[in-house]
Amino acid sequence: MKDIYIAEQQRKLGTGGISRRQFIASMIAAGFVLPGALTMSERVLAAVPKKGGKMRIGLGHGSTTDSLDPGTYENGFSQNTAYMFANHLTEVGSNGELIPELAESFETDDAKTWVFKIRKGVEFHNGKTMTPDDVVASINYHRGEASKSAAKGVLSPVVDVKADGDNVIFELDGPNAGFPYIVSDYHLIIVPSVDGSIDPGAGIGTGAYSITTYEPGVRSAGVRNPNFFKEDRAHFDEVEILSLIDVTARQNALMSGEVDVIDRIDPKTVSLMGRNPNITILEKTGTLHYTFPMRVDAAPFDNYDLRMALKLSIKRQEMVDKILLGHGALGNDHPISTANAFHASDLPQREFDPEKAAAHYKKSGHSGKIQLSSSDAAFAGAVDAAQLIAASAREAGIDIEVIREPKDGYWSNVWNKKPWCACYWGGRPTEDWMFSSAYVDSSEWNDTAWKTTDGAKKFNQVVNAARGELDEAKRRQMYAEAQTLIHDDGGAIVPMFANYIMGHSNKVAHGDDVAANWDLDGGKLAERWWFA
Repeated sequence: MKDIYIAEQQRKLGTGGISRRQFIASMIAAGFVLPGALTMSERVLAAVPKKGGKMRIGLGHGSTTDSLDPGTYENGFSQNTAYMFANHLTEVGSNGELIPELAESFETDDAKTWVFKIRKGVEFHNGKTMTPDDVVASINYHRGEASKSAAKGVLSPVVDVKADGDNVIFELDGPNAGFPYIVSDYHLIIVPSVDGSIDPGAGIGTGAYSITTYEPGVRSAGVRNPNFFKEDRAHFDEVEILSLIDVTARQNALMSGEVDVIDRIDPKTVSLMGRNPNITILEKTGTLHYTFPMRVDAAPFDNYDLRMALKLSIKRQEMVDKILLGHGALGNDHPISTANAFHASDLPQREFDPEKAAAHYKKSGHSGKIQLSSSDAAFAGAVDAAQLIAASAREAGIDIEVIREPKDGYWSNVWNKKPWCACYWGGRPTEDWMFSSAYVDSSEWNDTAWKTTDGAKKFNQVVNAARGELDEAKRRQMYAEAQTLIHDDGGAIVPMFANYIMGHSNKVAHGDDVAANWDLDGGKLAERWWFA
């Protein structure tokens, strides 16, 4: 009974039902001494979102080639900007569970036909009321033969999408129990339409903040949307997102008070920053992984034995120890984390084996240098990680030349273009979503170009079949096979999974739960966090 009473008094204080003085008196009456009652009141009030202030976010992402066009989003700068001004049919909540967003609800009888009931009374920043037709046009922008959208692959199972009264109906080419996750993909923002078409670069959405400034790869800013449909969100008056790719500059900006929140803290300096009394370090384990994709449509990576030689020539534990400093875990050359439901835990961990690597390299017939492009734009320590790969490969007789690429333009000029480079992936909450984003043959973001080998063809068949398999045991077996195919035949080197390491001023507050599907509360900090 005492616990119930305390919880009720805390609720009343948090909602303004009683004053701080009344709360302290009630806690003393309940048996607490004055210092304890004072501390408890401070904690309750700190957890109550307050309106006001300008939130400044420093991100280790951004490129001058960025755009407001959702089909082009390729880094965290674009992603966080999208979450600032727009919304999706569904979202991953702070507790990691999928919840409706612009959809009021979603349902299916067979996992093949999905019906999303669209929320009424939601306004775009231009004053237009959102309709199911806007949803259909926004989704269709990413579909079709001519689409170059990065989300084309994840929508490939959709054969038709149409408005029906207050609903939007998706017809898939087969059952997909995880489809509601797909429509939370950050590319799939809902924007206003005219006669079935959208203006993809207008930057008009339904989100918590309407855009006031947009400088590609530099900064974006917005002011609170007074008509935002979520009454318990959008606490700041203004939000500014800054591209601070240099990790030292980003961390100094937080320590000097120039920004309030940063992402991608360097593991080498996290302990030092944690000693700053004005800063809180926030670390979350999710699906973030660092990769070195080899494009199998380009020599010499079109050779299976050469790819296997490189996979066997890497000291993964050394990379976790020296690059992540323990803030992560070993990767096994596939993108599925132990945080995913169907991680292939029985797949043997690939180990450094210079003898086998040398044998495969000899069988490949290759000789001479192999170029590996890297930049810390990919992740903190990416150049050092590339040097570690080169050093361990030398023990197998493989000569790797590390090319240090410029940070600016890395995602448009190097990644998904040069034959071998450094990369990061935020991962996805479901196996099908991850595979559809970066590994199926229809994905624009298939950065290994793994599409035509026998293993790739088998992989696509398995993923398509697993997507519609409703028996969990069978689906687990299928996804294990898919991971094995990437591990063996694919062009992805995935040496490590990294924790999200973020930092914020002690003036910043957030809920007890912080989502780990992306950095910074799943990219939703502008909407969810507040100043204490």
